[in-house]
Amino acid sequence: MTIYQKQSITIAVVGDVHEQWEDADNDALESLKVDLVLFVGDFGNESVPIVRTISQLSLPKAVIMGNHDAWYTASAWGRKKCPYRRPSEDWLRDQLDILGDLHVGYSKLDFPQFNLSVVGSRPYSWGGPEWKNKQFLVDRYQVSGFQDSTEKIMSVVQETNEKNIIFLGHNGPAGLGKKPEDICGKDWQPIGGDHGDPDFAQAIAQSYDLGKKIPLVTFGHMHHRLRHTRSRLRTKVVSNEQGTIYLNAACVPRVIEENGEKLRNFSLVSLENDTVTQISSVWVNHRGAIATEDSLYKQPLLSSIR
Repeated sequence: MTIYQKQSITIAVVGDVHEQWEDADNDALESLKVDLVLFVGDFGNESVPIVRTISQLSLPKAVIMGNHDAWYTASAWGRKKCPYRRPSEDWLRDQLDILGDLHVGYSKLDFPQFNLSVVGSRPYSWGGPEWKNKQFLVDRYQVSGFQDSTEKIMSVVQETNEKNIIFLGHNGPAGLGKKPEDICGKDWQPIGGDHGDPDFAQAIAQSYDLGKKIPLVTFGHMHHRLRHTRSRLRTKVVSNEQGTIYLNAACVPRVIEENGEKLRNFSLVSLENDTVTQISSVWVNHRGAIATEDSLYKQPLLSSIR
């Protein structure tokens, strides 16, 4: 069967939700008429109702879980704070059951109609060079370190049906800067350092070696508002020599109120002929219209060859 492939699509990337999602957010995305929605996780502290509402969005979508989505499960201190009764209740399991194949952590979804596959990096990431929640990751995914994790991501990449890959992470990859304002820079004491995921970075590099094209890598976790200063925001978009665009979509809070009206944040990515041409951060009002728009990236014009 021949599948019609759209050459120009709009992708909405939803940054860290942190309990700020309701039916009106689904309606806003429908009004924007986007083609694909990518969620970077942190829906809440194992927030089953939020995940259920997101699952009801009718648009094509993919999801990766963040560190807050296993808040009461992944670590010993989190389990001590658990507000529900185990083993009769398991909110992490409930979230995963609701999402099913939509969760691409260490997995993928092929979208042949868009000529791309979405591949998820390590789910539940806290970021940084330290391997955290060791037993949790062994029990869930049989990975015991960064090398195992890279290999697991790459096993998924090798199974993708499309040449073009969009990588979806909760935290971004290492190698994108060490300044606190950098896209994955550490903005708490001691200030500075690369807080990206080393396994994610290695998987991206190895995917290039396989001949995959990666137009977009998107993630959240490292909030735009910096902890150490209010004089500027975090860098949101960077690119590399391979033409890959890296987008940090973690606008937190993603719902604000102005003049008594709620505004909802989304990052809109335009993809034309498998290349990112522009990215904007938009605030959408209750009518589903864009109230304000901030341009984050535009594809540079090719200079004339002399």
